[in-house]
Amino acid sequence: MNSGKSSMSFKAVILAGGSGERFWPLSTPERPKQFLRVFGGESLIRQALARLDGLVASEDAFVVTTKSLVAATRKELPEVPKGNIVGEPMRRDTGAAVALGVGLAAGGADPVVGFFSSDQMVAKPKEFRKVVSKAVTIARRKQVIVTLGIKPTYPATCFGYISPKTRTFVEKPDAKTAKQYVKAGYLWNAGMFIARASTFRGAFAAHAPELSCLTSSTNHLAALYSKLPKISFDYAVMEKAKNVEVVPGDFGWDDVGSFAAFDKYFPHDVRGNVREGPCTVVEAEGNICVARSARISLLGVKNLVVVTTPDAVLVADKSRLTEIKRLFAK
Repeated sequence: MNSGKSSMSFKAVILAGGSGERFWPLSTPERPKQFLRVFGGESLIRQALARLDGLVASEDAFVVTTKSLVAATRKELPEVPKGNIVGEPMRRDTGAAVALGVGLAAGGADPVVGFFSSDQMVAKPKEFRKVVSKAVTIARRKQVIVTLGIKPTYPATCFGYISPKTRTFVEKPDAKTAKQYVKAGYLWNAGMFIARASTFRGAFAAHAPELSCLTSSTNHLAALYSKLPKISFDYAVMEKAKNVEVVPGDFGWDDVGSFAAFDKYFPHDVRGNVREGPCTVVEAEGNICVARSARISLLGVKNLVVVTTPDAVLVADKSRLTEIKRLFAK
């Protein structure tokens, strides 16, 4: 990340309020997914900052995280000024996080502000920067919220979709509807939004006035947050806003949303098993073994995910990885 004279033209906010559930027990509330050094060598949050290099100077990069993760985030991203990394006193979903990001990054000015996730992967960062630059140009010229739409590689049911024609957002569909969306040219909603600060403020005032206070002040957060609703930016603003534009992107985006990502990014043995760490596999097929402490030994089983850490053990059916959060409801 280059450092240089601060520019009022574009500020980038990384949203980093993960709870550590989807990759438990590798990730925990104290060290959630964005800190994992599993995919690509560096932590996901460091990759998120690195791919913005050339678009923003380090002093124009900001992070909205949770209060308990501020110290760890500052340690992971030492080039970002300490004052640019702010912790929410409690989780209120992305609606509050985006509103706070506007107030944090813009202050009393009106730059273009972009919001990006801390826990995704991008295989083609150069292409990513081109798409973001295009979105910034549009946002600077017009009073619109620009979102980056990802060309689907399969009819996913775990993502929201965007219609490039009607510019409307639709939530996670069932399998049949997802196929129809892909056939109709809908794009995945990757949760990246770019607009002038004044455009964001206007959108919050019109569609989520209860969150507007955060767009102009980052003081007294504990008192403010205790009164805020828990709602995503998609629900609070994007599903209601009419001044939306979509820029399609094909830059190798991956949500890496579950342990299934190990099948994509790690080599397999002759029986289709992924093994990281001390793993013994006999007459077993299609398993994911991640041994960070005790050795894993599998005999005659199929399609399991088995993870060991010094504190916990996970054994799950691969087909049910999206349900891991249920373990935290017990």
